[in-house]
Amino acid sequence: MTETLFVTGASGQLGRAVIHHLLASEGVAPGRILAGTRDPSKLADLAARGIRVVALDFEQPAGMAQAFAGVGRLLLISTDALDRPGRRLAQHHAAVAAARAAGVGHVLYTSMPNPEDSLVPFAPDHLGTEVALRESGLGWSILRNAWYQENLLMELGAALERGQWTTAAGEGRYAPISREDCARAAAAALAGKAEAGRIYNLSGPELLAMDDIAAHASEVFGRPVVAVKLDEAKRAGILVQAGLPPFIAPVLVASEANIRAGKFALLSDDVRALTGRAPAPLAATFAAIRDAGRAAA
Repeated sequence: MTETLFVTGASGQLGRAVIHHLLASEGVAPGRILAGTRDPSKLADLAARGIRVVALDFEQPAGMAQAFAGVGRLLLISTDALDRPGRRLAQHHAAVAAARAAGVGHVLYTSMPNPEDSLVPFAPDHLGTEVALRESGLGWSILRNAWYQENLLMELGAALERGQWTTAAGEGRYAPISREDCARAAAAALAGKAEAGRIYNLSGPELLAMDDIAAHASEVFGRPVVAVKLDEAKRAGILVQAGLPPFIAPVLVASEANIRAGKFALLSDDVRALTGRAPAPLAATFAAIRDAGRAAA
């Protein structure tokens, strides 16, 4: 298979990791990979390795269609445009339309678990993009990424210091996954492993409640940590006090409410199906942070 593989958002953490795994894939030469970004200067290191870097702006539809010309398989990584309602969905609609205009053979999209039944404010962006893909006439696959394990690292240092990890998730369980495992699965899917017309649920290997997460932190770092369950208003106040932007705190609290309601309680073997290996457990991610001396990150 010699199709051209395009990765949007290539200067972001997930996009860069996907390209790293593509380069390590058998049969994927650098010349087959296109990396899209608003600022190509940020990807000079990838260009030096033979990857074609393309200027890509989700709010410039004509430029997107030109960038996608001749692309066989496209990984559409959801954008971070959460500053105003509707902006991200409009960007995704424009990208799907540009892919259709350019004759892209297959589009893969990074979504979220159960966007059709979610308390998370940005879930409609993902659901709307999935619907647009299904109705586009393009070949498509959807990668529903579970909540990243790395999202927990924002509060890990404070939790270790205080011995308490506050949450609005109650007793709810979910299966957090490492960004690296999502990237590995996305690279495999983009390189040809993903079947058309299929949704892949990319989850970690175990369903965890915050009591479990606190216990993992205690065991790995050798410091007592307990989960403290709060209502949503108190949890939001703690997050804002900790310095999170006021528009981010409600998103995190809503995500925890989604966990509490059981709407993220999804366990899947799709990562192994795509990559041939099981995803890393949270304890392993914590251990890597400990060994790198970054527990306060």
